[in-house]
Amino acid sequence: MTSSAERRDGNRVRFDHGFECRIMAIDATWQRACTMKDASNSGAKLIVTGSLQGLQLKEFFLVLSPTGLAYRRCELVRLNGEEIGVRFLRQRGERQSRSGKALPQPNSH
Repeated sequence: MTSSAERRDGNRVRFDHGFECRIMAIDATWQRACTMKDASNSGAKLIVTGSLQGLQLKEFFLVLSPTGLAYRRCELVRLNGEEIGVRFLRQRGERQSRSGKALPQPNSH
């Protein structure tokens, strides 16, 4: 039987040089640059630039593009110094397959 850590690691994509992105408050009152070290369908490991002290980290956005058009809503699951683990939250009404991938919404016709 495989542990949850082994299953998670098997589905993770690691970035050798990191992927530059940023985290931002839901209400856009703060943001921090960060580097994504790895990611899976369900979450990611980030190295954050700057202090996290005093920030509301229960829910926030992980902004993946400079224009802000690619993003994921996240919640903090682990904090270790400048490294954080985040879980991706599904959008309201979004369904998820057993593999963790979002499924297309059925037509409402």
